[in-house]
Amino acid sequence: MKTSINTIIYILFLILLQYFFVSCERMIDVDLPNNQIPSEQVFEDVQTADAALAALYSGLWDNSPLAGDQTGKLLGTYTDDLSYYATTSTNGILDLFQNTHTDSNAAVYAYWASAYQKIYMANAIIEGVEKSSSLPIVDKNRLKGEALLIRAMLFFYLQQIYGDIPLPTTTDYNINKVLPKTGSNEALIKIEADINTVINLISDDYRNAERIFPNKKSAQFLLAKVYMAQNTPAKWAEAETLLKNIIQSPLYTFQNDITKVFTKSGTHILWQLKPKNPGDAVKEASIYYFTGAAPSSFALSQDLVNAFSANDTRKQSWMAPVTVNGNTWYRAEKYKNRSNNTTEYSVVFRLEEVYLLLAEALAQQDKLTEALPYLNKTRQRAGLVAITNPVSKETLLTEILLENRREFFTEFGHRFFDLKRLSRLQTLVPVKPNWKDFHRVFPIPQKELLLNTNLNPQNEGY
Repeated sequence: MKTSINTIIYILFLILLQYFFVSCERMIDVDLPNNQIPSEQVFEDVQTADAALAALYSGLWDNSPLAGDQTGKLLGTYTDDLSYYATTSTNGILDLFQNTHTDSNAAVYAYWASAYQKIYMANAIIEGVEKSSSLPIVDKNRLKGEALLIRAMLFFYLQQIYGDIPLPTTTDYNINKVLPKTGSNEALIKIEADINTVINLISDDYRNAERIFPNKKSAQFLLAKVYMAQNTPAKWAEAETLLKNIIQSPLYTFQNDITKVFTKSGTHILWQLKPKNPGDAVKEASIYYFTGAAPSSFALSQDLVNAFSANDTRKQSWMAPVTVNGNTWYRAEKYKNRSNNTTEYSVVFRLEEVYLLLAEALAQQDKLTEALPYLNKTRQRAGLVAITNPVSKETLLTEILLENRREFFTEFGHRFFDLKRLSRLQTLVPVKPNWKDFHRVFPIPQKELLLNTNLNPQNEGY
């Protein structure tokens, strides 16, 4: 155990050191602390290699696009699911809420930096595993597969949010410091190739009963999301095949009880992140919480609240009204435990998303009748009437978009990704008057452009 802890510290030390290199544009000589082991030895033993991978998962939980307090809040305020009330905020979120952000926005930079720090760590694990001469092949495949899947997911989030992005696949500073951007479409193709590699490396079996590590089906679902983002008939068909395969798997069962959707033991969960310490609440349980006073940061937007009918049980179970001096706001209440938490982990992928993405893939292929049961599954669970034929393709896609909003608000930026995929970001204009076409992507952070001129040109409009 002592060796594992030291290894985690050392891996994190390497990440911080690399970040220091990038920030200062210079290299320094640092002696290895005498209580650490050399990096090449980390991947000669399964225990220490697993400790390095555990450090990556810990980093995802702490500070990354997969952390419960990052993507959801940023993209929820950027679009129309959240309102932001901290009028003197200096963290950049107020400007994102008002759609007045620039390339020096603090939140825009922090999101980029946290993602690439974890990508560097994933690359360190991939390189270490590939060079290892002593790890058993089954462990090499698992370690590389999970690290590569995490890298692919981070690349996908970055591509969706920033457009053209650099795709570092090495820890070599001299390469990364001058790495140019990869075009958005080409980036999706490369991400697709990485996920296909993952699918050949890891199995359907979960290596932990609590599903805190992704399996092959998790990789297949991410691949389906990448296919749908490419928005072509051939990719819609490929996504359909993958999504049906997941739904038909005996690993998963649709959760019919609305009150148990965010309970960690559910077999509708594909992948979830475990809190860092026993009893810790998931970040989503506290970031959106307020009571007894007007909100000082995030609250659900009135536009989102109005998207629910009174008899929608998600409004009753997943929102909480807070009334002060005759004014009512709503907070997100999907996760209930804010202390002594023993029942909730942060859900990354769940079966409901598979159903709705399959409904969309089918609708895009004009398989409207076949799509309806997958849309109606979450609607009817929430107490809404089923959508029935006759229905047009455009109407059905609109209903799927609306159902995604009601089902996944405050979850990993769903609203932004869904609107973008369906080319409907301009529908934000009535409630977001500063919204412009170029807001479909964030700017490349100014600090990064100054460090690496090969990242130019800046995204349009910034």
